[in-house]
Amino acid sequence: MISETGFSEWPDGLRIVMIAPPWYDVPPHGYGGIESMIAELVAGLSRRGHDVTLIGAGRPGTSARFLATCDTPPSERIGEAMPEVLHAARAQALVAGLDADIVHDHSLAGPLTADTRPVPTVVTCHYDVEGEFGEYYRALGETVSMVGISDAQRRSAPDLNWAGTVHNAVETSSFPFREDKEDWVLWLGRFNGDKGAHLAIDAARAAGRRILLAGKLTEQVEHHYFDEQVRPRLGADAEYIGEADAVGKRELLAAARCLLFPVLWEEPFGMVMIEAMACGTPVVALGRGAVPEVVVDGVTGFVRGDAGELPEAVEAAGGLDPHACRAHVAGRFDVEVMTEEYEKVYRRVIAGPAGPAEEPMSLALPAN
Repeated sequence: MISETGFSEWPDGLRIVMIAPPWYDVPPHGYGGIESMIAELVAGLSRRGHDVTLIGAGRPGTSARFLATCDTPPSERIGEAMPEVLHAARAQALVAGLDADIVHDHSLAGPLTADTRPVPTVVTCHYDVEGEFGEYYRALGETVSMVGISDAQRRSAPDLNWAGTVHNAVETSSFPFREDKEDWVLWLGRFNGDKGAHLAIDAARAAGRRILLAGKLTEQVEHHYFDEQVRPRLGADAEYIGEADAVGKRELLAAARCLLFPVLWEEPFGMVMIEAMACGTPVVALGRGAVPEVVVDGVTGFVRGDAGELPEAVEAAGGLDPHACRAHVAGRFDVEVMTEEYEKVYRRVIAGPAGPAEEPMSLALPAN
């Protein structure tokens, strides 16, 4: 039914089918930004009274009803076509046997089956949409309703069938807050050239600070980049410490003087930035993609246009207020904020063209 506000009301909550990518467990044991976001969203929706079924690979790890497409996530085959396609086919067979109000798909191949369903499909776009990904979603047309994870991402392909922007989020309280920081800096991510680990080492060294690097190093392309650009730069003041699990990641983020995030591509979001700030740790980053939407320049970190400006920002980061970093995440990037925004998207999509309109997207970069 429709309330006086124009939103559809479901007193008993929505029946939501959530489809994860096949590559990692939900939540992930180590690397897995998308999977972490899905786990948080499932928890938030369940707390708000919605009936959530999660389709993914591996074993159940959330409060949702779990249906598996395979027993073990094919992490070692990430990037190959067949695991993704097989996962999509099995997920569609599982969806067909469920009563649902809406399907929320985070996988890549899964949206190809959306037009076979009697209920709408929302797709969160976790990718850069300027190139082939944009062409893919453009070809899907109105069979799916797209959700951007930043306004910057949407601005790069404004003609896609966007239903809204919802920033990724974390359970702020699950990250330890630490006011007293140690004197080293941190880089955390996957060893892809676009993530700028080599620039992080250079910036820390120029600032006279020791840097720890913790990241995913499993794919061939990651090993190639690491051997070519990272390993030659390692030394007493630049140490690779392996991939951090959920507990280790939190300890590192809470202790670091700052997180370095010198991305060299139009990053659609960047989960590690809000994870760092939730711990009270400022972020020093290059202003690509969504970075200016996530970091408040001069308050929760520093956003710079050139790598040569990073060393000075690393030093200045020590003067920022950890409490401001934490409060920024709690107010804008907490899981409750994300969950409420996704509820609004679901309701708009289910209501159809006659439903309430989306708030207009800002076409300018937000002022910091």
